[in-house]
Amino acid sequence: MPFCKRLLPFHYFLIVLFVSLFTFTNSAGQADSKTVSKIDLKKALLNHREFVSIPNLPEDKDLMLANINWVAAKYKELGFDASLLESSTLPILLTEKVVNPNYKTVLFYFHIDGQPVNPGMWDQEDPFTPVLKKQDDNGNWQPLDWRALDSTIDLDWRIFARAAADDKAPILMLITALQLLENKNQAPTFNIKVIFDPQEEYGSVALLETIDTYKKRYASDYFIVMDGPAHDSNKPTLTFGCRGITTCTLTTFGASLPQHSGHFGNYAPNPVFRLSRLLSSMKDEDGKVLIKDYYKGVEILPAMENILKEIPFDATAFNAKLGIVASEKVGEFYHQALQYPSLNVRQIGTSWTGEKLKTVIPEYATASIDVRLVPEIPGEIQVQRIERHLQKEGYYVLDRDPTREERITHSKIVKFQVSRIMNAFRTDPTTSFGSTLRKQLTQSFGEAPITIPMMGGTVPIVPLIEKLDVPTVIIPMVNMDNNQHSPNENIRIGNMTQGINLCLSLLEITLD
Repeated sequence: MPFCKRLLPFHYFLIVLFVSLFTFTNSAGQADSKTVSKIDLKKALLNHREFVSIPNLPEDKDLMLANINWVAAKYKELGFDASLLESSTLPILLTEKVVNPNYKTVLFYFHIDGQPVNPGMWDQEDPFTPVLKKQDDNGNWQPLDWRALDSTIDLDWRIFARAAADDKAPILMLITALQLLENKNQAPTFNIKVIFDPQEEYGSVALLETIDTYKKRYASDYFIVMDGPAHDSNKPTLTFGCRGITTCTLTTFGASLPQHSGHFGNYAPNPVFRLSRLLSSMKDEDGKVLIKDYYKGVEILPAMENILKEIPFDATAFNAKLGIVASEKVGEFYHQALQYPSLNVRQIGTSWTGEKLKTVIPEYATASIDVRLVPEIPGEIQVQRIERHLQKEGYYVLDRDPTREERITHSKIVKFQVSRIMNAFRTDPTTSFGSTLRKQLTQSFGEAPITIPMMGGTVPIVPLIEKLDVPTVIIPMVNMDNNQHSPNENIRIGNMTQGINLCLSLLEITLD
């Protein structure tokens, strides 16, 4: 009998309505107790699909402007003012809403660009065409028709596309929360400004050059950065800092031209072996940096140690995911290790870069290095410590290629070139702002959020954080295994629902 011709008992109607609007399942088939309605979630996921379908590589200015205009339109519908702040490359989108002149102001940060793609490495035809997928019993991700959202939504389903997680999911989470708040005729408890960075994946060139020009426009009482993955438990996470970064190259030299390995083997020095010995002098078998004073200034006090130990961590499972037997010994456990500066060799090359091998002794060998920085040690000092180590090892240190005269005068030459330095930042988790955030999320989710003092990665907007000089917290919301920057980037639907609710919780905070 058609439903419209049949009267259901009122209590049965309520049950049907409740199930259809509020029930979602995870892989275990359990209902999620803290989620938006099915109707609102479906709308958010379709908005996300539309947004992610706009490619967001900064080299295509027209498409980047399409992304910016898409977001601006959503905020204008919510009564925000939207401004395009000009730079020498792409404009910065700034949206603003004064809820009450007497309220505090919170500045939110998102980036609107994405990493480059190699379509051939993806398990779908187009990385910018979002695909809804479900994991099968063998662990493989299988496409679903988008009409599956009309039925029961599994929180473990995922949407695969470039920028699906980084950073378009968080952008949609806040927009959806603001829409839900407006639908209830409610307003945030603070004034809001939102920055959308069009070049974060490329060093935030546009944003950083506008800091002084638009400092007053960016001014706020608090700063929230919504980027990066949450704790791998997918529980609400607050991160109070990030490591900085600088990159450098070490180049050692042999003969002035590549030489035949038969005619000159055992005679012309091979710069690869010289480079390898130099690198070995910088780090021991346990991964500890041997450069003098490299860790000097870093002291983990008991209060910080307690916070670090409260972060859930299973070394056995973590190492199994990485495919390693044991970790390096810089810290006793993962998050403790992140409090120290790192020294990483990311690539090694020689003067021959062709596809086929040659039997030559290279002219030079180069190691590309990245150094992750911590707040206690300015980047300039860390670079000086590396240079002093090179000199201690008997090398003549240059920031350019050696001249012929220098080649025949010095037996050990290294070219040491350093890129721009981006320092670290850390906000004290025990400050008023940190305490307020933890209290609010604890009330909303029934348990304290995971507090991470400092993440290992770097956000390129630290100069803005330093210039604003206000309490800053990173709130990551996407799943840790989102394949950020890699093929098959994805966002878990359960993280979308939780992120929307987290944003709703934040919008209710009362700030002193």
